[in-house]
Amino acid sequence: MKKVVFLTLSIISSIAGMKVSAQGLHFSQFYNAPLLLNPANTALMSVDDYRVGVNYRSQWSNVPVPYNTFSAYGDCQLFSNAEGTNWMGMGAVFYNDVAGDGNLKLTRGDFSLAYHVQTGTSFMISAGLSAAYATRSVDYNKLTFDMQWDRFKFDKNLPNGEQINIIQTNFFDVGGGVNFSFFPNEAVFIKLGGSVAHINQPTETFYNQTNKMGIRPMISLDGTFLLENNISLSPAVYYTSQRGAQEIVAGTLVGATVYDKGKTNISVIAGGHYRVSDAVIASLGMQFGSLRILSSYDYTTSSMTSGTKIGGAFEFSIMYQGQYGERVRTAKNMNCPRF
Repeated sequence: MKKVVFLTLSIISSIAGMKVSAQGLHFSQFYNAPLLLNPANTALMSVDDYRVGVNYRSQWSNVPVPYNTFSAYGDCQLFSNAEGTNWMGMGAVFYNDVAGDGNLKLTRGDFSLAYHVQTGTSFMISAGLSAAYATRSVDYNKLTFDMQWDRFKFDKNLPNGEQINIIQTNFFDVGGGVNFSFFPNEAVFIKLGGSVAHINQPTETFYNQTNKMGIRPMISLDGTFLLENNISLSPAVYYTSQRGAQEIVAGTLVGATVYDKGKTNISVIAGGHYRVSDAVIASLGMQFGSLRILSSYDYTTSSMTSGTKIGGAFEFSIMYQGQYGERVRTAKNMNCPRF
């Protein structure tokens, strides 16, 4: 019976070709997955020229085959004007998501472009587009079906009445977004962003049916506030919806500088977020100069806990930001703190 439950959770949407979608890519540390959140975030950096990072998420570790999601990304600034107030951003992301007994897998590569225009000394507008090529596959050899039940157990040697081996489907995906950034002084930076994924509503099916992915709007509001005594506060709220399903996450990170001498700066980061009606998220990490390492854990509070004995999800992220050379960016006329 457990196999039937986990099989249903993993493949019902893609294999049956119904009007729903498989679990979309998402991270509880949405603020550390900038290109997934909004293509307008591509190279949106006030001081640095480039960044690279990785994200890893392992969800529902108590089930026989947990959901594992990995991403690696990089973006950089191009064609900055002489004042360093307008520039283009270019980025790329690789995603790999695997779930369930049948290794339901999504492999995806995204390319994004954005342009950032500073208007005045305290406001910036950003717009971006992304294009992706994705492959979703499932391994039928690892699944069992009702025809293989011999009244005592599932026998994989019996005919399953379905397809065999690994099957896959490919599709192109398009997204876009905008950001509005406000930085009235060097201690405050606020960003409001909106994006839309699956604008072209690509078809995703293993049975040549018309199973179009639903358009997925995303809205985020976050900020960085530098307080006294080397303390920083980074609140954020995120909302997304797709075909009736909704996700709302809100919370904050707090950073405290514990060592600051010369070019060496070390900070401790801690915080908490809440995914409405689903999970409490605790985070802990360190910042070593331009290198940021953060781990988090989702403690499930929804009915999934009692129904399937699922504990939650673990996430880990690494981000590094840097400059092309030793030059000092003229963009420091921007009032905003380092973000």
